[in-house]
Amino acid sequence: MNIKHINNKNSSYTMRQTIHLALIILGGAVLTSCGGKNDQAAQQAAAANQVKDFKVLQLEPRDATLNTEYPASIQGQQNIEIRPKVDGYVDKIYVDEGAVVKKGQLLFSISAPQYEQEVRTATASIKSAEADVSSANMSVNRVRPLVEKDIVSKFELESAEYAYQAALARLAQAKAALSNARTNLGYTRVTSPVNGIVGSIPFRLGSLVSSSTAEPLTTVSSIGNVFAYFALNEKLLLEFTKDANGKSFAQQIKKLPAVSLLLADGTLYEHQGHIETVNGLINTATGSANVRATFPNPKGRIRSGSSATVRIPTEVKGAILVPQSATFELQDKRFVVAVGADSVTRNVPIQIRENTAGQFFVVDSGLKAGERIVLEGVATLKEGTKIKPVSTSAETIYADVK
Repeated sequence: MNIKHINNKNSSYTMRQTIHLALIILGGAVLTSCGGKNDQAAQQAAAANQVKDFKVLQLEPRDATLNTEYPASIQGQQNIEIRPKVDGYVDKIYVDEGAVVKKGQLLFSISAPQYEQEVRTATASIKSAEADVSSANMSVNRVRPLVEKDIVSKFELESAEYAYQAALARLAQAKAALSNARTNLGYTRVTSPVNGIVGSIPFRLGSLVSSSTAEPLTTVSSIGNVFAYFALNEKLLLEFTKDANGKSFAQQIKKLPAVSLLLADGTLYEHQGHIETVNGLINTATGSANVRATFPNPKGRIRSGSSATVRIPTEVKGAILVPQSATFELQDKRFVVAVGADSVTRNVPIQIRENTAGQFFVVDSGLKAGERIVLEGVATLKEGTKIKPVSTSAETIYADVK
């Protein structure tokens, strides 16, 4: 047998076996790949069909306190401009800006030598007038006996009496001049008319001031009580007063509930205040009335000119409350996700009030007692999704509602 022919035959057989084995391996890989894809698709489909848990709340009527907040500006009970009443130079400044002062406390002294001179002149004039009075009185006493004895005529006595009266008038005039001079001299010492806080002091030592100076020496703000001024919506004003007792509007205002004050740093002021006055005119442009609320300020913590927020409470009975986090907005409308008996979700538009009860909206329409709403993940939950409702205790959700 030809050995070369045998070798070629064996080589061809080996090659066919190699190709066959490669096809078997390739086919197995393809089948494995197809099977993996099918399994992955099946798992995804199963995951898609899986019903997820969502916390839900069954709505119940609740009593609550709604808080409406309004930006306000704070003014002291009195803001008194301290102005000089005499002309002169600022000699001394006894207080600093922001100092707490008492009524009658010395604030400034004004150097005005002319008023001291006026006091001295008026004092001397009084002494001269007193001497004239004494002399005129002596003349009257000397002439009267002579008249009684008919030694001199009554004309002499009358002249002496008239001179005495003129001397008394000059004495009274001199005393009035002295009082006026002392008053002017007193104006050189500027004191605080009330208890309060000293404002800015634009003048320094040596500054020339007068009664006609446009800018005051300073301003003293009486802040034992402070006024918070804000604008109240006409509609809310009517709501606040419609249930208040009282024959007149002023009496109804007194019946309004106490109001709170949020300071500029967001903290709640420790003292409550009361609405005292409401402007008689409604602003036609804004539909609101200017309101003044008074707050005690015993520690002087609140300063005149500061900003704050007035919070007005309103009581509601049997309201439907939904957590703000359980709502979402779409095209200027607010929605909640309701859950029916079939556990399928649906988006429900609701109408809410402007004022809130803490972290809750008050629903005027769209929901009613007994309905269930989804509490979490509402913004991404598609309508018509079947879920597994997990009931949440209403007492837990409404624990902070007052």
